[in-house]
Amino acid sequence: MNQFSIFRRSLLAAALVLSTWGVAAGAAEIHVITSGAFATAFKELAPAYEKKSGNTVKISFGSSMGTAPDSIPTRLSKGETFDVLILAGSALDGFIKKGEVTPGTRVDLANSTIGASVKKGAPKPDISSVAALKKTLLDAKSVAYSASASGTYLSTELFEKLGVAEQMKLTAKKIYSERVGSVVARGEAELGFQQVSELISIDGLDFIGEIPAEVQQTIPFSAGITRDVKDQQAARDLIQFLASPEAAPIIKKTGMNPILPKMPW
Repeated sequence: MNQFSIFRRSLLAAALVLSTWGVAAGAAEIHVITSGAFATAFKELAPAYEKKSGNTVKISFGSSMGTAPDSIPTRLSKGETFDVLILAGSALDGFIKKGEVTPGTRVDLANSTIGASVKKGAPKPDISSVAALKKTLLDAKSVAYSASASGTYLSTELFEKLGVAEQMKLTAKKIYSERVGSVVARGEAELGFQQVSELISIDGLDFIGEIPAEVQQTIPFSAGITRDVKDQQAARDLIQFLASPEAAPIIKKTGMNPILPKMPW
């Protein structure tokens, strides 16, 4: 091999090293906190995004609402910082109003509905109609519901609407810092209500179905970019991926309905 060939190979090797270093140096770390309804989908989507983009995603979890130590509002109030929030749309709007999420960055990713489950092997009560749901609630010895979006709707609206609010004060329990399905799977509650995506992902449960359409609450789960974002473009890139047709099958599989919105930027 002549000196020119050796020199040429050396240049090519150096270029490759520099190119590789440049990709690594240019990669962003995106810190995301997501509430439970979107968590199962995000656990699958984050590695796919990392592989596609070269960026890395650091994931934290917390409920959309409430005062539990690990809830998103509590963690933000204590000074924790994130680049992207994914949570119930109404809760995200609250953070936009407070200036913690940048206006114009909300993107609705998926719609979520409320369902019910029992412990695996237990009799499945009827919730197929409003009358059947009311009877099932009155007959249940113990009911668990979440401390987040779905549970807020049940405890402040649905129980009252069905005329079971007084009974639920005796038999229903709000679950903090844990999925309702885990409580039901351990046998600590006979019946559990939460977002469908948070129930069907838990072993040890039998999913009964969604609550009737007449009293159903469909909740959009949305992403927004915080005022503390370190890399605006990387955050946008991640949200665009989550809202894309590529992500839709995983979102659908995990119990939510993808929205496929237009991007606001």
